[in-house]
Amino acid sequence: MTTLVASKDILTGCTETHLQHVAEGIAMHRQMTSAWLALQQAAETDGIAIKIVSGFRSFQRQAAIWQAKCDGLRPVYNLEQQRVPVTTLTGLDKLEAILLYSALPGASRHHWGTELDIYDAAAVAANYQPQLLNAEYQPGGPFAKLNLWLSNNARHFGFFRPYQHYLGGVAAEPWHLSFAPIARPYLQAFTLETLQQCIEQHPIAEQHTVLEHLPHLYQTYVINICDSVK
Repeated sequence: MTTLVASKDILTGCTETHLQHVAEGIAMHRQMTSAWLALQQAAETDGIAIKIVSGFRSFQRQAAIWQAKCDGLRPVYNLEQQRVPVTTLTGLDKLEAILLYSALPGASRHHWGTELDIYDAAAVAANYQPQLLNAEYQPGGPFAKLNLWLSNNARHFGFFRPYQHYLGGVAAEPWHLSFAPIARPYLQAFTLETLQQCIEQHPIAEQHTVLEHLPHLYQTYVINICDSVK
């Protein structure tokens, strides 16, 4: 793998120069495509057809999702999958309700092109729309086999799941796969200062409150991950 250049634009989702498109509407970091294909092919031999729901996500796209959730136009859920009346919340409470499942614009790991939200197309009908809910990946759910397979095999291809368990920040996301050889150095390069500069330069919903609490948000929702290749 060639030397990684973790520019601020890459880290905050403001460029697509590091990407390769692998399917319609789906892009990933060009230096992980071979590892991804190897993992996908290995899973296929075990009867699992891994498909991507979401790959790279730009700052603009994340900001639109963030805005919609702040405005109550997209649902916000708690850990029990109950809908939260987010427009009745204010301050840090509102931010943390959203951050449980949606990253702050500029701080999404999906900006890096190293992150994939995935499901097993072989386990469901062709018209099935993955909800990306924990229940789908737990015993009895359609993607339980994929979940177990990833636990046993993902690390052999350089992948891990940064939100495999809830650590008090982002909720558990068994569908979220990360490519460690790139994502690890990118996280190390992604400083609080980089995030602050990005948000100051690119207005987002609740910007004043976000900046007021940014050190806490960075500690709890950005660098607080399950950092092991398993």
